[in-house]
Amino acid sequence: MTPRVHLERDGEIAVIMIDNPPINAGSAAVRQGLMAAIETLRSDDTLEGAVLIGAGNTFIAGSDLREFGQPLTEPQLPSVIVAIEACGKPVVAALQGAALGGGFELALGCDARVAAPGTVVGLPEVTLGIIPGAGGTQRLPRIVGIPRAIRMICSGERVPAAAALEAGLVDQIAAGDLRSAAVAHARQLKGKKQRVRERVVPSAQSAEVDEATSAALKAGKRRPAVQAAIDAIKATAHVGFDDGLADERAVFQRLRISREAFALRHQFFAERDSAKHPSLGEATPRAVEHVAVIGAGTMGSGIAIAVLDAGYRVLLLEQDAAALERGAQRIHAHYATRVQGGKLGASAGATCEARLKTSLDWAELAQADLVIEAVFEELGVKQQVFQRIDAVARPGAVLASNTSYLDLDAIAAATSRPQDVIGLHFFSPANVMKLMEVVRGQASAPDALATGLALGKRLKKLPVLTGNAFGFIGNRLYAAYRRQCEFMVEEGAWPEQVDAALQAFGFAMGPFAVADLSGLDIAWRMRQAQAATRDPQARYVHIPDRLCEAGRLGRKTGAGYYGYPEGSKGPQVDEAVHELIAFCRAEKGVVPRSLSDDEIVRRVLLAIVNEAALLLAEGVAERATDVDVVLVNGYGFPRWEGGPVFWARERGAAALQDDMLWLAGLCGPGFVAGDLHHLLTTEN
Repeated sequence: MTPRVHLERDGEIAVIMIDNPPINAGSAAVRQGLMAAIETLRSDDTLEGAVLIGAGNTFIAGSDLREFGQPLTEPQLPSVIVAIEACGKPVVAALQGAALGGGFELALGCDARVAAPGTVVGLPEVTLGIIPGAGGTQRLPRIVGIPRAIRMICSGERVPAAAALEAGLVDQIAAGDLRSAAVAHARQLKGKKQRVRERVVPSAQSAEVDEATSAALKAGKRRPAVQAAIDAIKATAHVGFDDGLADERAVFQRLRISREAFALRHQFFAERDSAKHPSLGEATPRAVEHVAVIGAGTMGSGIAIAVLDAGYRVLLLEQDAAALERGAQRIHAHYATRVQGGKLGASAGATCEARLKTSLDWAELAQADLVIEAVFEELGVKQQVFQRIDAVARPGAVLASNTSYLDLDAIAAATSRPQDVIGLHFFSPANVMKLMEVVRGQASAPDALATGLALGKRLKKLPVLTGNAFGFIGNRLYAAYRRQCEFMVEEGAWPEQVDAALQAFGFAMGPFAVADLSGLDIAWRMRQAQAATRDPQARYVHIPDRLCEAGRLGRKTGAGYYGYPEGSKGPQVDEAVHELIAFCRAEKGVVPRSLSDDEIVRRVLLAIVNEAALLLAEGVAERATDVDVVLVNGYGFPRWEGGPVFWARERGAAALQDDMLWLAGLCGPGFVAGDLHHLLTTEN
């Protein structure tokens, strides 16, 4: 054995314990220990079978991803599984917590699987730009069939224990102690092997396979790993197991060192690291069970749904009865739709709704442990709301503003307890989007911030800690991105060309289509708020202001950067917009030129990278990789590109510095260059 794996005896059954905290990752040391343990099982005549189990509260939550960018150390996982299958004695996998990726492939290589309640299993490799490389694409279809295997593997679906039992992915759910149940199951096998590799792939209708394939390719943006996984899974219908296994491994080895896989692993580690907050020390979150949400509009209702889904009791407060009723109906319609669509059980939906209370009485805020304000984005309005909150909220309650760009300290100053005030910037729709910015005010107490971060985690979001600065991290970056796009339209590109170039790069939507969707008046108000402090020498594009002055506020008015005639299915290029842009160019004496799609993408990325460097220097962002987490999870940046920081580090310091000089020349007066040193340092 090794320090990461040790063998205990339970009579004639060997209990092989995997002990590699915190998640029992399948590292080289674990694989070496497993090989030694299986050899002991094979050679010891007093042993009749074995149980594989993880120490702590999980099985193997996945492979050690840090190994994937380097030559893999022997023994590799397929060799471990071969040893298990070649051993003449049965091996039972005892699953708890998470059995994902290589962990679940190891379990599929065993003769049976016993799971504790609450276990989840799955093969998420495609979400990391690779495919299962230790038999997952070959064994899973032999259990669930090709269509279901395509859906599971290409989406990275995590299957809970009850559903896994129903699908045949596990053989038993332990009623009591997992280890005891797994040992008993091993004894029941009476020395008989039950290899998944020997099963026949269930037959499937070609139409069902085609439907699963089309859906997976669409959902997966036709990325290389998605297509490769589909090909490997389909091959089980006509290729022998060993040949299929060899082909799978070859594709896995090729994809794991691809640029896309490196980018996705970078994003994985960036998201993991964003949850670490050394600046908060050992701060313990305050206890929260009852949450009040002030404002029953679209955002407030969405926040209430997210909080209800997480199991909290929620008070939805409004000052207008009609608005409160609309908010309550919006929440009810959400749960009704989910129940009707089969995404939520009727009893679960009813339970969520039962935790909701609506009220017009501000005195009821006294019962809340956490108050989230979600009213109109205007400083004076929010200050008035926080004055009222301060008068009735209980001592020690956390008071949070859902502001997206306002000064949190100015909001906190309206209270007698600024130490309890934090920002919780949800992204719309609040019950769907994973990103949540937790904003640190000048006086925000560490335990209040820890409470916001803990809330985000319980809401299954990615909470990112940010300093208090106009727009925080996300909207500050997006403003620089949008401003650069406006520069390029003024110089000669059309909005539809910019949008198309950035969508081709991988953005979910182009910036001008996004502006129309959210409403041009939102950014217009922000520009008006900043007008007094704007550098008069800085370059300023008047085109979006002129659109707003003409009443073109986006989709809600039927016209913005695009036209939205009645009956149209989406944005339509509008010559009136071209005429307005041409007039604005002529007014400033700009002679339009052609811009390539490559220039459009390059300038956008450089503008974001430069703003990220400024955010780091100002202390608004704690680490460079938080920028990638924010852009990917809140603004539609393509995950498979890793993020703008990943892109910048790929280019290297010298090339990036030349790029910035080029960008500064194009942007003109007002361009402030950031110090790229900290952004390019991988420790940040």
